[in-house]
Amino acid sequence: MQAAIYGLSGEQLTGDERSFFRDCDPVGYILFKRNIADRAQLLALTDDLRSLHGRDDLPILIDQEGGRVARMRPPEWPAFPPGQVFAELYAKAPMTAIEAVRANSQAIAALLREVGINVDALPLLDVRREGAHDIIGDRALGSEPMQVAALGRAVIDGLRAGGVVGIVKHIPGHGRSMCDSHVELPVVDAADDELEVDIEPFRTLSGAPMGMTAHVVYTAWDRERPGSLSPVVIGDIIRRRIGFDGLLMSDDLGMHALSGDFGARAAGALAAGCDLALHCSGDMAEMVAIAGAIGDMPELSRQRLDRAMATIAGFTGGADYASLAERRDQLLASA
Repeated sequence: MQAAIYGLSGEQLTGDERSFFRDCDPVGYILFKRNIADRAQLLALTDDLRSLHGRDDLPILIDQEGGRVARMRPPEWPAFPPGQVFAELYAKAPMTAIEAVRANSQAIAALLREVGINVDALPLLDVRREGAHDIIGDRALGSEPMQVAALGRAVIDGLRAGGVVGIVKHIPGHGRSMCDSHVELPVVDAADDELEVDIEPFRTLSGAPMGMTAHVVYTAWDRERPGSLSPVVIGDIIRRRIGFDGLLMSDDLGMHALSGDFGARAAGALAAGCDLALHCSGDMAEMVAIAGAIGDMPELSRQRLDRAMATIAGFTGGADYASLAERRDQLLASA
């Protein structure tokens, strides 16, 4: 099994994709708006992917946060609130906010499982910083680490109750970024002791099943390499100081924060300590370059994958979307 997660070009597998994916056997896939038309089409696509590999627990990922980051959108699917809504409620009624975000996350999971998606790139544990770039902005669960961790834990619990694995991101923290890593490479010059604020939510939730790195340079730790490509950031900070031992994937290798050819990006992320290289665009030439540069998953990474997927093993169904959304809305209106 190749240590990669790939995107797809469209709403169905092409012949070239089918052949390529069968040969390289990646860990899993990530879906975007270009891959989604309606419920019937999406379920057929995820069924096809599982049939291709013969793995019922094949990880199929999506970014379904709510607010401006949602791949499944109205009118086919309901809209979900961004993290800021729950952060604002927490300031007035912490326990109500925790219950509301848990119900919201389980409602998201109910819709994802309905179409065969079993991993969501949520929650963000990035601590929001005043004056930083809006790439995190209202997606954040707050600007206080304890609050972010408390709400983040409820998100993970809600997703798991709905049969979906959560991914904590963007470890070790994207909240201070002054630019969008989709466009350019952010550089954070905060001192080591200042960055304790950023890593605190990740340390609190270090037992999370999956995590995603940040394409951010932290000069206090590694002046040359972004976190996704830095053995120092991954080994010393993420694995040891934070204590995260879950499945760790890079953020999207296609983001413009990174440079160089795609094979080198993928190999660099794995050499730095990521378990998986994440590539989202569905561009065949880029995927071929990645496949030629990386090998099979090491045993330790495979164990982390198995542990993560085991958290939803045996899921047979939970509460329905309508009741969960109603519960969330009642809680949001109560404070």
